Amino acid sequence: MNATTLPVNITTMQSLDTPSAKLAFQLYVAIGIAVFLLMMIAGAVFRAVQAAWLPIPANFGYELMTLHGAGMVGVSGLAGAAVMWYFLRRYVALSTGVFLAMLALSLVGVVMILAAIGIGRFAGGWTFLYPLPAKSMGVWGAHAAAAFVGGLVFIGVGFLLFYLDCALAILRRYGSLGKALGLDQLFSSAKLDTSLPPTVVASTMVVIINVLGILVGAVVLTMSLVNLYLPGLVFDALLMKNLIFFFGHVFINATIYMAVIGVYEIVPRYTGRPWTISRPFLASWAAVTLIVMAVYPHHLLMDYVMPKWMVVTGQVLSYLSGIPVLLVTAYGALVNIHRSGLKWDLPLRLMIFSLFGWAAGVLPAIVDGMIRVNLVMHNTQWVPGHFHFYLLLGLVPMLLGTMLYACTREQWSETGLDRAAFWVYGVAGAVFCFVFLASGWQGVPRRFAVHDAPWLGF
Repeated sequence: MNATTLPVNITTMQSLDTPSAKLAFQLYVAIGIAVFLLMMIAGAVFRAVQAAWLPIPANFGYELMTLHGAGMVGVSGLAGAAVMWYFLRRYVALSTGVFLAMLALSLVGVVMILAAIGIGRFAGGWTFLYPLPAKSMGVWGAHAAAAFVGGLVFIGVGFLLFYLDCALAILRRYGSLGKALGLDQLFSSAKLDTSLPPTVVASTMVVIINVLGILVGAVVLTMSLVNLYLPGLVFDALLMKNLIFFFGHVFINATIYMAVIGVYEIVPRYTGRPWTISRPFLASWAAVTLIVMAVYPHHLLMDYVMPKWMVVTGQVLSYLSGIPVLLVTAYGALVNIHRSGLKWDLPLRLMIFSLFGWAAGVLPAIVDGMIRVNLVMHNTQWVPGHFHFYLLLGLVPMLLGTMLYACTREQWSETGLDRAAFWVYGVAGAVFCFVFLASGWQGVPRRFAVHDAPWLGF
């Protein structure tokens, strides 16, 4: 490993090596890997139920689907936040206590969700689409639904505390979120100050979108709880769906924008070249800050009562969502490693491979974001193919590469087993995702616990 030390202004950085900080990060890594593996097993069992390999009742299949979805979204958020915290604290003073409080509140929420599913038999999906939690046709009770929704509230409070701590630290260091995002330089004719770290720019974007997303989520979760115990108080279903999908879309997209910070920080340590900002870089992050929040109507293209301007906006922005940051990141990585003489190892391979997974995973989403295609494909397994590609081959390798590097922090002597593991993961993951996409192309529906005989082969 070429662990070249880059020139850094030590006075602007916080130590990463305090015992409490190391323990906090290692806790997140251990819990994150364990939960990822458990949720992968839950997803595999659900697929086995769909394939009629296991004689499990259909309602249990939907419980597995709910557990898998909620668990994967939650652990992706926690792992991404761990990467963001680990590197952002180089430049601003973050609280280890708040970081651990997020984990503690999340674990409380997880226990509530597990109880809701395992004991209360809640099977309403991780999107808890209104009014389904309150209308289970006797499959689960109001208390089970409330435990699930309440668990999400606890997790949301933990994340909100974390992002508010990040926001305050950024404000103390840079004066405003606009300056931390580089907007003052983007719209200035003065020479660019390249001392603004890419990590701070990315973190600021995530703070903005996720604080807003979590607050919207808090509103709709509270409304869902009220409806469970006051069923006579009815809310507008379209409004509830918009709030739910704004919250969910922003939260899951923010995971990769947090994880990519690892690429900005670690790749330069292999190449010995700094990763500096540019105006295209700043413009991309500024644009995506708005696009990520405005594009969520592409989840609602089949809701014919949606205002036309919103669904058109969702379709048009689907062509752009994520692409600006992806382009500047992929280009920046290629420029940084070109003729650098670096030595490849497993953490670096995973992080560079993740850029491919991110890029390729976006393409099925762009296709599904077209209204005419969406009418046919949205309720098929094409959509799980998109987000499994995006997460399994994009987010997860990015997180694994960062965590492997951060936890070892010493000379990595790559073995043949490392290289074999990398190729097995990449090829198997791609085949797995392409099966989903092929299923969707053939019209196999998603979210069905029971499949007709012609679909079982997929």
